[in-house]
Amino acid sequence: MTSKSVRNVTILTCLALLIALDIILTRFVSINTQFLRIGFGMIPVAIAGAAFGPVWGGVCGAVGDLLGVLIFPSGAFFPGFTLTAALTGIIFGLCMYHKPHKLRYVVIASVIVCIGCNLILDTLWLDILYGSGFLAILPARAVKCAVNIFVYSFLVYMLWDKAVARIPYFRTN
Repeated sequence: MTSKSVRNVTILTCLALLIALDIILTRFVSINTQFLRIGFGMIPVAIAGAAFGPVWGGVCGAVGDLLGVLIFPSGAFFPGFTLTAALTGIIFGLCMYHKPHKLRYVVIASVIVCIGCNLILDTLWLDILYGSGFLAILPARAVKCAVNIFVYSFLVYMLWDKAVARIPYFRTN
């Protein structure tokens, strides 16, 4: 095999593992209510975006969401949530791929994802899906979002800086 094909197989294998981890963390290791999901499923998607770039991060998020809904359905499928999952990988890829391992890049990506995707878009999707009133569910989701910015920033930074960045294949700088 050529070096390029070995690299492609390595990328696909790592993405498959991150997608599986995303499904497990989202479907089994999270607390779900009708309007809130507290979990860590976005962390593998963030790592995929940071390690492989925005395109592969977006693919990881979208495929993880689609497979999770197909294999372990927990409600009606809504494509807006798949878009949010893809945007999460894209945003982390844009903010962290081929960048120095600095906390500020992780915080910027976490703020954009938590406020733009999780707070605004997901609340809009829930309003469209359930007709619950955007402003009615926004306060509880805003509190969750504020906490998640710190939690996600810390966890993604620690995993990226302490584990993933030490693997020779993932070194980007």
